[in-house]
Amino acid sequence: MVRIGDIDIAEFPLLLAPMEDVSDPPFRALCKQYGADLMYTEFISSEGLIRDAAKSRAKLDIFEYERPIGIQIFGSDIESMRQAAAITEEAGPNLIDINYGCPVKKVACRGAGAGILQDIPKMVSMTKEIVDTCSLPVTVKTRLGWDDQSRHIVDVAERLQDVGIQAISIHGRTRAQMYKGEADWSLISAVKNNPRMHIPVFGNGDIDSPQKAVEYRERYGVDGIMIGRASIGAPWVFKEIKHFMATGEILPPPLLNERVAAAREHLEKSIVWKGERLGVVEMRRHYANYFKGLRDFKKHRLDLVTLDAPDDIRIKLDQISKMVGELN
Repeated sequence: MVRIGDIDIAEFPLLLAPMEDVSDPPFRALCKQYGADLMYTEFISSEGLIRDAAKSRAKLDIFEYERPIGIQIFGSDIESMRQAAAITEEAGPNLIDINYGCPVKKVACRGAGAGILQDIPKMVSMTKEIVDTCSLPVTVKTRLGWDDQSRHIVDVAERLQDVGIQAISIHGRTRAQMYKGEADWSLISAVKNNPRMHIPVFGNGDIDSPQKAVEYRERYGVDGIMIGRASIGAPWVFKEIKHFMATGEILPPPLLNERVAAAREHLEKSIVWKGERLGVVEMRRHYANYFKGLRDFKKHRLDLVTLDAPDDIRIKLDQISKMVGELN
């Protein structure tokens, strides 16, 4: 059983990656139903929390059925991150995660997210401050390094463990790579196989099928796998991977009715959590993924992303669910 602090997760946990504008409570609810063992919130700005910004505070919302759940924070100022960690702990998650991996320019070029990989001593000092502030387990998500000349993750992971983190998730790319090229899991494996490491090491990057999940588990020896993009519009990926791990069988792809049911539940939960207008608008980014691969779907997708009234969208989803022969 993999443990983070005193939290038992699973024998080989599947983690939902923290993804901005994706892993909010409505989406997490679906991933939990389909078997995600540990989930993280979208990343939350430390400065936003300190200023009591409404958008940042809303991201602290967690629910009992999601547990175990981690709240992820990011920032570049050590004191702000320490204060944000204290605020985050009051929200009652099971653990607090530090984002040292986000590669996007507006984050990394301000010294937050993956930007801190250019200043490892500061990264270690910030982590220690947060660990010392919190009574909950603190974990880290990061990358191999800033660029190909600074892929120091083996040493970095050891130093972060030494100041008290209790698990680490590693995306197998540098910041310079963004999301391009193939993720390099060999260095993730090197972290896991470092004899000085005793905390769980989770791998992240390019896991898009049950077969690949099993292959990487066996080849690289990680304690678990974190899944991001492959879950978008396909929360059942957790179920598919677990089934393959247990039986060696590939589940058939979800039927159209299951896709519609998932999209409908996602919509309803979005409306409840965000309000009718925002729930409808922000759901629009998900429909193409829920119905990916269906033939002649373009017109239906256009309707889904232009209809404004929830009842009209519900009627449209009902119509789609009856079009099995036409769309499959």
